[in-house]
Amino acid sequence: MRKITNQELGRPSAEEFSAMEKMPVVVVLDNVRSAQNVGAFFRTGDAFAVEKIVLCGITATPPSRDIHKSSLGAEFTVAWEHSATTAEAVELLKQQGYTVVAIEQVVGATMLDKLDVDMSKKYALVFGNEVLGVDQAVVDMCDGAIELPQAGTKHSLNVSVCGGVVLWRFFEKFWNR
Repeated sequence: MRKITNQELGRPSAEEFSAMEKMPVVVVLDNVRSAQNVGAFFRTGDAFAVEKIVLCGITATPPSRDIHKSSLGAEFTVAWEHSATTAEAVELLKQQGYTVVAIEQVVGATMLDKLDVDMSKKYALVFGNEVLGVDQAVVDMCDGAIELPQAGTKHSLNVSVCGGVVLWRFFEKFWNR
């Protein structure tokens, strides 16, 4: 086996990425405290061609050294916007026809492995604060919730790790459509 070089990977340029079809998924970060987690979401968003990331409340925004450190520049390729509150962002996305889903442990959540992703829909996935999760008032506004099955003793994954797992599920359907 030989590692593939970056050039052999054939990745698009920033201009080509900007023009290419995006997955109909918006990532919403609800008061995520760590700029490094935000950067990781940018990098994952670039890898899986998300439509955009909405940074809400206290969530760090570019330009940021810590975001750049973990995003490796993806904050320049993935569209983003800031919203003063997550509730405002969710309300606007709902008006724009998105199915808004909290990534949270709630009664009635759909386990990720049982999720049937419908690529004819537009989704907004709300990821929560590292300590408090998605705010209950925002959960109440959502059309549904997704939970990741887990077997260990901890109650949750790091929010950016969770983001990678969930976004892969959506990207798999998008890529193979």
